[in-house]
Amino acid sequence: MRYTYIGDRFTAPEIKRMQCDPVRREDGKCRRSRMGTMLVTDGSKNYIIIARLLRINKKH
Repeated sequence: MRYTYIGDRFTAPEIKRMQCDPVRREDGKCRRSRMGTMLVTDGSKNYIIIARLLRINKKH
């Protein structure tokens, strides 16, 4: 499942509109904290971002 990180006005311009994948736990669930942040990867780097600003990419 791919996500698009839309960001906000405080987000660095290089990661706005970033395509990313969630980092999953051993049981297959996404790593999401109680504070609403989520661990995602863009293939080379991991980011901890606000989960509310992620949008699921629609399948074509």
